[in-house]
Amino acid sequence: MHGGRRRLLRALGAGAALAVASCAHSAGGVPIHRISAGQLQQALSARFPLRRSFGAALELELRTPVLSLLPERNRLGADVSFGASGAALQRAYDGRFALEFGLRYEASDRSLRAHQLELRALDLPGLPAQGLAMLQAALPQVLRQAVGELVLHTLRPQDLALADSLGLQPGAITVTRQGLEVGFIAQPPP
Repeated sequence: MHGGRRRLLRALGAGAALAVASCAHSAGGVPIHRISAGQLQQALSARFPLRRSFGAALELELRTPVLSLLPERNRLGADVSFGASGAALQRAYDGRFALEFGLRYEASDRSLRAHQLELRALDLPGLPAQGLAMLQAALPQVLRQAVGELVLHTLRPQDLALADSLGLQPGAITVTRQGLEVGFIAQPPP
């Protein structure tokens, strides 16, 4: 074998090994891309603090959420401290809320996004009960407007290289005790 051809084969082999190393495989041999809880938290932290105004009525400052994995429900949780002010509240308050949400894949930008937000708890010390009830009722809608489907992680082209070469695309997203596992399904025909 010629030296140039041998180097080319070695380089191709090394590239294939790197592609395979970036994805684990399920029992059926289909690639699975794993994202650790730490990677998720780091990516989310880069997007905060987040400030949103709703006219003069309400202004929110959302501080960096602390994520929790909820594998038994295949969802994620987030504990978020925040500041709220505006005419609707008459003064500034600091509090926290807890959310639970599902995940979905967005192919246009290769992102994993939070969706189906559910408010689980709201604590806003000092806010009168009537104001707390009003905020509790409005907060899920306010959060949908403020953050929409928040991007939690973006897959890099190299994360999808092996799957793309096999005609696969991200499918099911499974929450585990260590983080997320992104499974792959066949790409639809063009």
